[in-house]
Amino acid sequence: MSQENTLTSPVAAQQKSVAELKQIASQVRRDIVRMVHAVNSGHPGGSLGCTDLLVSLYFRIMKHDPSFNMNGEGEDLFFLSNGHISPVFYSVLARSGYFPVSELATFRKLNSRLQGHPATHEHLPGIRIASGSLGQGMSVAIGAAQAKKLNGDASLVYVLMGDGELEEGQVWEAAMYAPHQKVDNLIAIVDRNGQQIDGSTDEIMNLGSLRAKFEAFGWRVLETNGNDFDQLVPTLEEAGKLSGQGQPTMILMDTQMGFGVDYMMGSHKWHGVAPNDEQLEKALQQLLVEQASDY
Repeated sequence: MSQENTLTSPVAAQQKSVAELKQIASQVRRDIVRMVHAVNSGHPGGSLGCTDLLVSLYFRIMKHDPSFNMNGEGEDLFFLSNGHISPVFYSVLARSGYFPVSELATFRKLNSRLQGHPATHEHLPGIRIASGSLGQGMSVAIGAAQAKKLNGDASLVYVLMGDGELEEGQVWEAAMYAPHQKVDNLIAIVDRNGQQIDGSTDEIMNLGSLRAKFEAFGWRVLETNGNDFDQLVPTLEEAGKLSGQGQPTMILMDTQMGFGVDYMMGSHKWHGVAPNDEQLEKALQQLLVEQASDY
């Protein structure tokens, strides 16, 4: 696989089979652990858990153009609200052709375009908002979705949030606004891994029934396993078919923090800790790819 841009049209990302998605996901997970290890900094846990989602979106579900236009006219948009999981976002953008894969080696280094949290002033292709200050992504996505409606653009807008992020009050203002305004070209996704930086969400701030909460606000709610392509892809496809019917759609996506690396899985301790040399080697041995193309 070339390290340079590989996609040339907005429809190219819709051609990958589940078997191919699994291989791409393993490569992306290799990128994640190598990126955070190299600078002893970053957030591997959530990045590994959400890998299958971003791979599904960029290589199968979304209509998008790697040549990148900030306005995104005529294409689906993705906003990463929990910007601390930037390693998975950067890897997927690079692997789908937005910038050279070799640039992943600059992650979190001085003067890099790949900052710890994505930032627009770096002019990195694929990044439309600065994110990581939690709670803001859904509001931005709603604005983008409404702009598409005003422009007669039938494309969809996706936004990913963490479950711990739902403790931010602005999320619930946005959650109330979207159904009231019938923002039915919006698909929001919550990474329901049950973990945040200080422990489990049940212990820190119990979220109760997210399905009941969002349904009470007027959302159409789907649930899926975010670490099983055979469940995840059909759910994303179903969400797309439900657009245009007067309601925004919420996908509650169950994942395991650190998925793919056994000693990281299910533990909040890997929220923001980089693997050491020995741990990196163990992770790479578990993340096998038929034809690895490490940067």
